[in-house]
Amino acid sequence: MDIHPCLPWELVEAWFRSLHITLKDLQAGKDKHKNMSMTQTPGKSMRSFLIIWIGQLVSLIGSQLTGFALGVWVYDQTRSVLWLALTQIAMQAPYVLLSPLAGVLADRWNRRTAMVVSDLGAGLGVLVTAVLFINHQLQPWMVIPINFWMAAFNTLMWPSYTASVTMLVPKEHYGRANGFVQLGEALPQIAGPALAGALYVAIKLGNMALIDFVTYLVAVVLMLAFVRIPSPQQTEDGRKASGSIWQEMRFGWEYIFARKGLFSMLMFFMAINFLSGVMNPLFMPLILDNWTADVLGYISTLMGVGMLVGTLVMSAWGGGKRKIYTLLVAAGAGAFFLMAVGLRVTIPMFALCGFGFMFTVPLMNAASQSIWQSKVAPDVQGRVFAVRRAISVSTQIIAPLLAAPLADYVFKPGIAAGGFLVPFFGPIVGVGANHGIGLLISLLGFLTLLVSIAAFFNPIIRNVEINLPDHVADEVLSNGAPE
Repeated sequence: MDIHPCLPWELVEAWFRSLHITLKDLQAGKDKHKNMSMTQTPGKSMRSFLIIWIGQLVSLIGSQLTGFALGVWVYDQTRSVLWLALTQIAMQAPYVLLSPLAGVLADRWNRRTAMVVSDLGAGLGVLVTAVLFINHQLQPWMVIPINFWMAAFNTLMWPSYTASVTMLVPKEHYGRANGFVQLGEALPQIAGPALAGALYVAIKLGNMALIDFVTYLVAVVLMLAFVRIPSPQQTEDGRKASGSIWQEMRFGWEYIFARKGLFSMLMFFMAINFLSGVMNPLFMPLILDNWTADVLGYISTLMGVGMLVGTLVMSAWGGGKRKIYTLLVAAGAGAFFLMAVGLRVTIPMFALCGFGFMFTVPLMNAASQSIWQSKVAPDVQGRVFAVRRAISVSTQIIAPLLAAPLADYVFKPGIAAGGFLVPFFGPIVGVGANHGIGLLISLLGFLTLLVSIAAFFNPIIRNVEINLPDHVADEVLSNGAPE
């Protein structure tokens, strides 16, 4: 893997310019202030954001390789959707159990320190995976504690990374900056799966994990050598949140529950994530039951291209003035693509639906993140964002457990010849056990559409940007304390 951590800044600025986001544009909100007390200048702040982004991009490419390889290896060893679901639950559980604590640490520590600790801890888990596999000691059950360990440290990364955007980017560019964050997640999904499929055959899981470990080290070195993140100025919300660790953990919950708009939007994502939690373990078996691992890699790459196009659109556009509309329309559009998955068991259909669905994901995520960053005071964002993450993904601990019984005992036999679902859905999706998972995904897409429509017609969600005041972003940027 070629790594270019030290891109010329002229190249980076040219890339921003192609998206109508020059460094001058991103700094405009800060340059309006003549009296700036921050030691870190706007240019250095923007440079820090870009270096963090590059480091995380390199790390995510490595993680894409290991994640793909571990999933295929577990399914190859067990041929069980249940085992695959358990490994995914292990990746989600820390976000529910440990996120409140991670959010407190993200606000108490400098956010660069929190991100370095996160990368080092997760990298250690990858290194253990490599050593176990190379010594022929890795067992499928071991992937569960390994995934839990890596996810536990990743819980610290997310609130620290997203809260850093608030300190480094002016408010009017939150949508574009979050589009860039989404871009950093999309790029590894383009080359990652196809590359991972080839490397899985050529160099095996152990060496792929070693590559991932090196990418974590690259991210850490870049942050330690070049990044400085200013600490936010304490606000009234921050003073109210001060206290013991338990009090600060509880503050995140109280902050969200006191704001009906944010709480209702969070419940919408909780419902969406429950449905996607049932769907996530189904994608890989759906492909592998009909084709080989290389097809899985190619379709995953096309899905990554869809996400890339979505991030480029969001980065250039910013999501508009009413980002809640962008979020809800994108959710409904993504649901339509999911509904189409089960219509035909063909590679072109899966590729089209995967591309379309992943196109909508960064629009939803970046729009949602921009709303939260605008409404939550910077010095409590770590705690609030962590609790938000814990609530929104909590259903994904239970949801994957439903995937295996629904697929293996209801939909596969139900759509097979003579099954009880054939009279209802056979004329639409076809008859055969290999159509079962596709039918299940289509029905999950239909439920997602209903949830999106209900959210759109809920005035509390639809008017969240109007009813809740923004924090004073520009004042924070100009008066934040240096590291």
